[in-house]
Amino acid sequence: MLRIALGILPDGTKEILGIWIEQTEGAKFWLRVMNELRNRGVADILIAVVDGLKGFPEAINAVFPKTVAQTCIVHLIRNSMGFASWKDRKDRKAIAGALRGVYRADNAEAGLAALEAFEAGPWGRKYPAIAQSWRRHWEQVIPFFAFSPPIRRIIYTTNAIEALNSKLRRAVRTRGHFPGDEAAMKLLYLVLNRATEEWKRPPREWYEAKTQFAILFGDRFVV
Repeated sequence: MLRIALGILPDGTKEILGIWIEQTEGAKFWLRVMNELRNRGVADILIAVVDGLKGFPEAINAVFPKTVAQTCIVHLIRNSMGFASWKDRKDRKAIAGALRGVYRADNAEAGLAALEAFEAGPWGRKYPAIAQSWRRHWEQVIPFFAFSPPIRRIIYTTNAIEALNSKLRRAVRTRGHFPGDEAAMKLLYLVLNRATEEWKRPPREWYEAKTQFAILFGDRFVV
């Protein structure tokens, strides 16, 4: 199992913080990862965007207690649409549209009200597991509402990680077979090193977002 940690630095640039190959994962694995990052010089993490991995938010806060653990909103949306069959394309599109009222709400209270309205509506009644999934992750959704739209656009998804994973999967399929983890890691390192050459500019929302980060996080946000 391959896991990558990707960070956005105070100047808005992206940097790969680490790559791990592990047979199993859970709270102990993620705790080891967080301690490794701290020992290698990561002094603080302001916001961590996670995609529902078991034990990850707890491990982050155990090592970096001030970190805001935010679930990946895009993953929640995809999981929600996954409850509808691909044959029901109209349903999937309608579900995605109905959920916009939840994650685009002005605050957590309005977001919860929108979730309750979705749950009581036609799509919530037809697919009750969707609202249940959002409720299970709601504690990690709540921090999202504290931020303005520019910051939300930066932290609502882990798509940057997924793009890297896609490149790594293509490289692994092309190679086909590895004598061991070390050989695989060498190839993955080369692919990631090439991918980082494309990261020349911060997100266009960064210039507005960093001003708000400076206010929200004070001395913890150092450019």
